[in-house]
Amino acid sequence: MSTKTPAAPVTQQVPAKNPPRPSGTKKLLRRAEPYFWIAPSVILMAVFILVPIFSVFQIAMNDVSKAGKLKGFNNFANFAKVLKSPAFSLVLKNTIVWTIAVVVISTILGFMLALVLNNKFRGRKIARAIVVFPWATTLVIQASAWNFIINTDYGTLNTLLIKLGLLSQAKNWTPTPGAYFAWEIACGIFVTIPFVTFCVLSGLQSIDTSYYEAATVDGANYWQKLFSITLPLVKSSLTVATVLNIIYVFNSFPIIWTMTKGDPANHTDTLVTYLYKLAFYNNKQGEAAAVSVIGFIILLICASTYMIYTLRKGDDDL
Repeated sequence: MSTKTPAAPVTQQVPAKNPPRPSGTKKLLRRAEPYFWIAPSVILMAVFILVPIFSVFQIAMNDVSKAGKLKGFNNFANFAKVLKSPAFSLVLKNTIVWTIAVVVISTILGFMLALVLNNKFRGRKIARAIVVFPWATTLVIQASAWNFIINTDYGTLNTLLIKLGLLSQAKNWTPTPGAYFAWEIACGIFVTIPFVTFCVLSGLQSIDTSYYEAATVDGANYWQKLFSITLPLVKSSLTVATVLNIIYVFNSFPIIWTMTKGDPANHTDTLVTYLYKLAFYNNKQGEAAAVSVIGFIILLICASTYMIYTLRKGDDDL
């Protein structure tokens, strides 16, 4: 006698209902949601960046009392006074020399140091930590230390060279304003090298070692690897470091102000220290704002040139 197993009950598949469509209000909220998230950043940028820029432009194009009150539009008289001043051409030349010298030399030395620190050797972590110290220390302390080093009477440089027998008596290392300005540039290079080093080092560590292994198999030497692999792949990191350095060095104030305050007679001044003197020493706030606007325009041109070059380069690579 055979027994039949009962057949499983047949279940009918109920077609899934279409999800309810969002209403017009919900659609609007979804579209506006990203703007709500970025609104705080936009507000902060407007308050702390755009408003001060507008204020500086407004002061630069008005007569300003000693109390800081605007007395009315002066038809760009502040810019005319600044450009006619004999000190402005000297200060502008100093600013260009200061920026180019510090950025170029620190970029070259920082790149070379990054190549060294990218290799594996005993004590590499300690070496990297030592390189960070100048960058971690405030610029005022660095400038004060350099002033102490090159001092004629009690400077450590003279003391060291005399003890080593390289000098018979103390030497004046700053006989001219140009010599003092050169020491300021050296200090600027010293504190800028760590930033370039670690920017380039981050790019070097992102390069796949298989590229170098393949180049070694093909018989490439060190210089061929450097110019054909390392430089092209680290170019983006190096470019970003250079552009940021131009902005930072151009606007650098503590080093020059701590070491010389721009003296004597504006021979070591840059635009930043010069406008500070105009505003707070000479009570010429309108002219100081005009100098600030000129510096802003110079940096804007440099940044725009970089952006246009980058965008065109990106389009060519596509």
